[in-house]
Amino acid sequence: MAHHEVLGPQVRPPLGYWIPLSIQHVFAMFGATILVPLLTGLNPSTALFTAGTGTLIYILVTGARVPAFLGSSFAFIPALIGISAAFGMPYALGGAFVAGIFYCVVGCIIRFAGKGWLDKALPPVVIGSVIVVIGLNLAPTAMTMAMNDGGGNYSLVMFSIALVTLGITVAANIFLKGFFSTIPILIGLVAGYLFTLIMGMFFPAYAIIDFQSVRDAPWFGLPQFGIPRFNIVAVSTFVIVSLATICEHLGDTLVTSKVVGQDFYKNPGLHRTLAGDGLATTWASLWGGPPNTTYGENIGVMAITRVYSVWVIGGAAVIAVVLSFFQKFGALIRTIPTPVMGGISMLLFGIIASSGLRTIVESGVDYKDKRNLTISSVIFVIGIGGGKLAFAITEGLQFELAGVALATVVGIILNLIFPPSRGTIKTD
Repeated sequence: MAHHEVLGPQVRPPLGYWIPLSIQHVFAMFGATILVPLLTGLNPSTALFTAGTGTLIYILVTGARVPAFLGSSFAFIPALIGISAAFGMPYALGGAFVAGIFYCVVGCIIRFAGKGWLDKALPPVVIGSVIVVIGLNLAPTAMTMAMNDGGGNYSLVMFSIALVTLGITVAANIFLKGFFSTIPILIGLVAGYLFTLIMGMFFPAYAIIDFQSVRDAPWFGLPQFGIPRFNIVAVSTFVIVSLATICEHLGDTLVTSKVVGQDFYKNPGLHRTLAGDGLATTWASLWGGPPNTTYGENIGVMAITRVYSVWVIGGAAVIAVVLSFFQKFGALIRTIPTPVMGGISMLLFGIIASSGLRTIVESGVDYKDKRNLTISSVIFVIGIGGGKLAFAITEGLQFELAGVALATVVGIILNLIFPPSRGTIKTD
């Protein structure tokens, strides 16, 4: 493997490269995947199991053409919490089950009606702006992880750890050659972890890595599973939320297309990517796991390393499944300091935003055109500024369309109602 050699989706790397490349993707998705169940009361090991198996389902449905890792979806957190509090977690799982089926229904509509209407609704000015928002919307999360301590207060020590991790990752990406140039995220994670350990040895007050949870965890164990139940309120809530997550799916799929250099809207087709995403969510609900979604963190890893192999993504999925049964190793991974993940995320999330800029530039979007300027401006402000549309569905439950999802919907509406260009902004 030459320096920064591109590995396409169908390329299977040698085993000696394959395993570390897959492990790198596991590290990238691990924190977010287990965070969702921790916030919603589900089991982290089960989430890891359903993320891995869901990714394998996605690969199967898409004909092994799209390198995408599926992990726990943050967009469904309010619905999971609200429905489980009102009716119990089994009903929240039932809502997720139907939401996955709804994805498949939308995919079928696209399959038979074509995607011409989709191209009209989502031109480059909309989708490129949405991709920028996807990356920048995550920026505060990255900086919070990088700068704050466990109490949510700014810490120069934490920020120093994040900067060291970021610096080593960037240096590995730019200066290393051969195989090592393809695993800068893994190198940065290990280096940041070791730096934190060494700092804790010399300055005990800053020893933030605690191995007690590793010692307490059993070596092996089965994930805790659940059984979905159904009622109209839960199902309606999750279907409404899935309208927003489908918009996010469109954005993520286009980001991946731009990163890889292949049009996944056409091959294997949006109907397959939506079906894969939906079936993975339905599958997860049967086992007691949270709904799944394609992960921007892993898209960022591919953009940095230029390794787009579906084999590598599949390997990461298998590793995730295996780790779900190795409780002690999972506990060890959870000891990765938050600022280390923050340092990595500063690069990964920025790469996603840059992919959106690349989409706009390569598509030749003319910002002297008032129409394009207006659409992008509104998308940026709503998406990055935290715009939210919310209303009550029933007592204690509300529908919420916010951030990236709301920006996408508004961008689509503006694009459809604005007439074709009427003129450009005059410049001297």
